[in-house]
Amino acid sequence: MNCLLCEQKLASTPSWQSLLAIEKTLLICEICSNSFERVDTSERGDVLHHVKSLYTYNEAMREYLHQYKFLQDVALSGVFANELRNELKRKNAIIVPIPMHLDKKIERTFSHVEELLHAANIPFEDLLVKTNTEVMGEKTREERLAMRHLFSIKEGTVIQQTTYILVDDIYTTGTTLQHAATALLEAGAERVEAVTLIRAER
Repeated sequence: MNCLLCEQKLASTPSWQSLLAIEKTLLICEICSNSFERVDTSERGDVLHHVKSLYTYNEAMREYLHQYKFLQDVALSGVFANELRNELKRKNAIIVPIPMHLDKKIERTFSHVEELLHAANIPFEDLLVKTNTEVMGEKTREERLAMRHLFSIKEGTVIQQTTYILVDDIYTTGTTLQHAATALLEAGAERVEAVTLIRAER
């Protein structure tokens, strides 16, 4: 099997875990894996009670996101499955992915955040609806912060008085997460946290 990123042949050393089928098959080589920089950012915002990010945004991560999201290489959803699973399985909360607008999902053919959660075998609830098609990455910080009502609660959904954890691929200004958290809190959530794969400075 070849690395999904650099296409070099993966070193295959049988282990007792792999023989018992309890070890996850490697998708990328050690060199590519080491090119991603772990980051230990944890913060609290005005709306979100807690935000945790796993990796920093570097050149390797930029290339990964481009191949995964824009070249629609869905197989890459499993690259960070172990890390996301380890972070989220400890949480006693309802997991909620940040959704794409329906038009954008049709254009891209899959929901990248939902696929990350599927690959990690993390159960989640699809509770939010994105109300506009604007792309956050194309906006300045000031434009992001000025935006209003990015999300609504899916019709017929009952929000429980408990903790919800939003999951997204990348955290920059936090606008997307704050809007999603506000929608959940206004609908009755007791607490909203967030976990993102990447933390980008802007």
